Amino acid sequence: MAKQYWKAGNMLYPLPAVLVSLVDEEGKPNIITIAWTGTCCTNPPMVYISVRKERYSYSLLKKTKEFVINLTTEDLAYATDYCGVTSGKDISKFEILHLTPIPSKYVEAPSIQESPVNIECRVKDILSLGSHDMFLAEVLGVTVEEKYLDKENRFHLEWTHPIAYSHGQYYGLGKNMGKFGYSIKKSNSNQNK
Repeated sequence: MAKQYWKAGNMLYPLPAVLVSLVDEEGKPNIITIAWTGTCCTNPPMVYISVRKERYSYSLLKKTKEFVINLTTEDLAYATDYCGVTSGKDISKFEILHLTPIPSKYVEAPSIQESPVNIECRVKDILSLGSHDMFLAEVLGVTVEEKYLDKENRFHLEWTHPIAYSHGQYYGLGKNMGKFGYSIKKSNSNQNK
């Protein structure tokens, strides 16, 4: 097989495309789409988002140090794209997109009702990296939509039809390829040996 060598770049795809909700100092809500995001610690639960300094939401994050990560779905794909290509400086993205801001339990930033999962976060550190600054945050609480819980109260993200971002495109997620640990789990026929 032939391979090409490319210059250094971000090729770690796909990524979650999330809607991050936040407020300014007067309580006016805004939404920004973030793809540079992820989990960085289990205990305590911590996540990060990386934001360009020239974005309107950047200064809000630096001042309030709070935000909510709202997971996205196929139904929220249009809103996800719109919030990534428009500025909330002079418009209300909540109003334009008919999204519902709901009170969060631990932060002033609202959660988005239409999102199946809302992750409330408080910034612990800001790392200046270059084109983006990373906002490292502790997860204070998580809200999940009850209709995605099964009879045993387990959450099923796949029922929400989540989307991911890859090289400027949004994609629905495909079929389940196996549960964590399936590669070493003994089959029923091997368990009796």
